[in-house]
Amino acid sequence: MAATPESIRDLKIAAQAANEEKARDIVAIDVSEPLAITDAFLLATGTNPRQVIAISEEIEKQLYLQSQVKPRMREGLEEAQWVLLDYGDYVIHVMDEKARDFYGLERLWADCPTIELDLEHVEGEEGGADDLTSATGDSKDEKKETVGE
Repeated sequence: MAATPESIRDLKIAAQAANEEKARDIVAIDVSEPLAITDAFLLATGTNPRQVIAISEEIEKQLYLQSQVKPRMREGLEEAQWVLLDYGDYVIHVMDEKARDFYGLERLWADCPTIELDLEHVEGEEGGADDLTSATGDSKDEKKETVGE
């Protein structure tokens, strides 16, 4: 069973919110096959604790404003190294660079398809084309199956 259209819609809202706060390496992974407890993960990276919090807060705000949903649980806001927002059907992970590299969630779920996020990056932003590929969930080295609406 694939991620639901509602989950995909909300992940796109969350990804856009993260993108607007200049999050890096925004990726959505459909984990509905191996996990019965949630449909998908959204991963985003902040460069420092203040940005990790800002990204997390903007995601939470936009999901509430656009989909009227609140997280069931929030963890990690004090340390701001790995903030987890659990919405039940999907879980959002906003991590600093060190935590993202150390835990390697993309490697752990590498067999799962990614979800197309349709993010557009403003010209002149840091990262350029490499960030755009990661934002769409496609790697330069390998193409994985993507899930759409």
